[in-house]
Amino acid sequence: MKTSKGLLALSPLVLFMLIYLLSSIVAGDFYKVPVSAVFVLCTFYSFFITKGSIKEKIAVFSSGAGNSNILLMIWIFVLAGAFAGTAKDIGAVEATVHATLSVVPASMLYAGLFLTACFISMAVGTSVGTIVALAPIATGLAAECGSSVPFMVAIVVGGAFFGDNLSFISDTTIAATQAAGCEMKDKFRTNIIIIAPAVVVVTLIYLLLGSEVASVPEAQEVNIVKLLPYLLVILLALTGRNVLLILSIGIALNALIGFICGDFTWSGWLVSIGNGIAGMSDLIIVTLLAGGLLAMIRNAGGLEFLMTKLTARVSGRRGAQASMALLVCLANFCTANNTIAIITTGPIVKDISDKFGIAPRKTASILDTFSCLIQGLLPYGAQLLMASSLAGISSSSIIPFLYYPFIMGACAILAIVVDYPKK
Repeated sequence: MKTSKGLLALSPLVLFMLIYLLSSIVAGDFYKVPVSAVFVLCTFYSFFITKGSIKEKIAVFSSGAGNSNILLMIWIFVLAGAFAGTAKDIGAVEATVHATLSVVPASMLYAGLFLTACFISMAVGTSVGTIVALAPIATGLAAECGSSVPFMVAIVVGGAFFGDNLSFISDTTIAATQAAGCEMKDKFRTNIIIIAPAVVVVTLIYLLLGSEVASVPEAQEVNIVKLLPYLLVILLALTGRNVLLILSIGIALNALIGFICGDFTWSGWLVSIGNGIAGMSDLIIVTLLAGGLLAMIRNAGGLEFLMTKLTARVSGRRGAQASMALLVCLANFCTANNTIAIITTGPIVKDISDKFGIAPRKTASILDTFSCLIQGLLPYGAQLLMASSLAGISSSSIIPFLYYPFIMGACAILAIVVDYPKK
């Protein structure tokens, strides 16, 4: 009887996975199915199966959507969108691309392109944005140097996930740290130690493979001033400053540069901010809906049931960490969106980490790293679809050359095996 009640309480989450997965398969595109619509359907279903008056159910849902951690995450999304939008419109992305490519010698073409993607993704906080900026360049380099197009594009995709996993303004990092209840700088310090070996190994592989490349195209002129917003955001983030303050300073600097260089009028600046925030609107709505739905599931005992089942045969910290990793991987496989996977499974993973005394920084690292691992290997994920579209190739042709995601995943598994960090 207790098991049946637990399954019923958990069923909205299972229904979400099934509707999204099956609808996407029927549509033939995981990005034609709005996640928010699926959450709305599952929310109606959760109201139907739970006890209590409509007023009580609305109160539970609203308390989850209005949770302080959810609202803080939304404020960060708003400012991150405004910063990204204004930085793009003043030409900061292009300046960053040309600056990094201008210092790459021919023998380091592959390694340089990988490190460029790492740096840009770290700066802009989005793997898709990095791929949009660099995939066309990688395709052109492949044609000029006689390299495989899927191989060159895979270099960019791999580097793009470095920043998606580590950037202080990445939505996955924001979601993971908020779910785990840790500071971004603590998660970064833990995460960088875990994945640094992967970066080193992959860079060495590209150095060896690139030793026979003869030349690279000449880079365009670099506007150093427009590099400043990204550099400042990275430097301030590394000092441990509040992320809201960092993004606000970044937005102000973008405005200053934009006005001085003639990229912005007053109304143009406001439009840029609005467009940047609008780009985050779907994620904000999904975050609110997910927070409310998970509150309904938790209130009915569903999350407690799932945590009990997941940890029933777990006797130690390593098993608990493995169950956390498995949970976020499954969610990402079904949703094809690493941020949504983190938001959906975050409360469950937090409960498991609290039960087994796993440090919040390690919990955030597991959420972020394993979701990025699966996202980076999905042929129907936004990143591979975007990269393949820009390069004119199939998304599945890129997967065999994704050295970084595979090696990053191996490092993350090793960190669980050796139980790093222990505290």
